[in-house]
Amino acid sequence: MSDALSEASDLSGDDSQDVMTPTELIAKLEEAWLNEKFSPELLKNKSEIVECVMEQLTHMEENLQRVRKGDVKASIHRMEIDRIRFVLSSYLRSRLQKIEKFFPHVLEKEKSRAEGDPSFLSPEEFAFAKEYMANTETYLKAVALRHMPPNLQTIDMLKAVPEPCLDSFVFLRVKERQENILVEPETDEQREYVVDLEEGSQHLMRYRTIAPLVASGAVQLI
Repeated sequence: MSDALSEASDLSGDDSQDVMTPTELIAKLEEAWLNEKFSPELLKNKSEIVECVMEQLTHMEENLQRVRKGDVKASIHRMEIDRIRFVLSSYLRSRLQKIEKFFPHVLEKEKSRAEGDPSFLSPEEFAFAKEYMANTETYLKAVALRHMPPNLQTIDMLKAVPEPCLDSFVFLRVKERQENILVEPETDEQREYVVDLEEGSQHLMRYRTIAPLVASGAVQLI
């Protein structure tokens, strides 16, 4: 990581009061980005990390203004800032694309979560999902449904929009050793079996099998 990060002050971490260095913060962002990019479903939002990274970028931009013109450090710092902005933008874009693709299921999951459980959506994402659903329903009514017989002028969005395919396969790297992970069989003829996942090992597995491990941070999608 470049000096642009090491010059900045420590920041609060996500989901805890522990202090993270800027380098650790960016590593957390990159981990969230890869998980979101390769996961077939929308994962829990990382609003705290996003906010801290945005603050960090502002601080880095201010530091950059104090670097003398022509100093080679300026180019290095600018490249690092651009790289972080790309990761942050890609992370947020991946989430919005999933919300657009699975919006009724995303809203239903948010609606059905138990009281006290953390939201999967940030307040801004929740507002976007509701507006997207309302606009989609209005468009369908104006373009198609109003021309149909009365008994066909309603549509169940949960049935009309496909759900995320949790049985798709993903590549992963194990961060913490896991024992007795149940692997679902490919066909009815195969028996269910369990495997141990060694720290540092890489695997290709069905997402549904390891979804809880992604949520807990025990494995990293790659």
